[in-house]
Amino acid sequence: MTSPATPGAVQREPELAGQTVVVIGGSSGIGLETARRARAEGAEVIITGRDPDRLRQAAPEVGAQRVAAFDATDAAALQRFFQDLPAPIDHVMVTAGGPTYGSLLEMDAAQVREALGDHIVLGLGVARNAAGKMRPGGTLLLMGSTGARRVGHGLGIAPAAFAALPPFVASLALELAPVRVNLIAAGFVDTPLSASLLGDQLEERRKELRATLPIGRVVGPADVAALAVHIMTNTALTGATYDVDGGEQFV
Repeated sequence: MTSPATPGAVQREPELAGQTVVVIGGSSGIGLETARRARAEGAEVIITGRDPDRLRQAAPEVGAQRVAAFDATDAAALQRFFQDLPAPIDHVMVTAGGPTYGSLLEMDAAQVREALGDHIVLGLGVARNAAGKMRPGGTLLLMGSTGARRVGHGLGIAPAAFAALPPFVASLALELAPVRVNLIAAGFVDTPLSASLLGDQLEERRKELRATLPIGRVVGPADVAALAVHIMTNTALTGATYDVDGGEQFV
């Protein structure tokens, strides 16, 4: 015997039902959490990463339809991945890659070119390979940083590299339409990548942020994932940059 529905209860349909979400860099952190949230909203999810063991562990966590282990900065491997994907797909999120820090004066020309172009080259490579398989109204979603708006000792070339992303995304949105292109600019997010960068200074950074951020807590992968899925589902959004840093840029 079934129980009667609670008066006033509203059944909400999953927002990504029948859609396919590909996460490049989806085996941990923000990418993994976005895949998990997309799956909870009814999407079929496909995740990629460099580490086959980590991917095998992540796949059952998010009910991944498919996984692929490769280096996303390898143009040939990226092309093969998209060629092998069955069409159509709806959304592609790129979380692979990280910032480059260090003294500007200690970088050679090749390192500068790589640091400035790394995210843009990867984003463009994904766009070129994914475009033919994406449904109109789907979205290509890239990751940036609110750190592009400040400079400081130790940040080096990272602010310049991130500052190039918003106009790149806006221009790409015009060329890739009707597929949408958007950028998430995050502050500090408590992920395995952050832990690897900060080492034994991680807990000190967490305490600092809890004390200073207007939201009174540290931003986590779930916060970014919630924004990512919203951008996927709101088909009026394209060519824009969306901040998620708990107010870090203001303090």
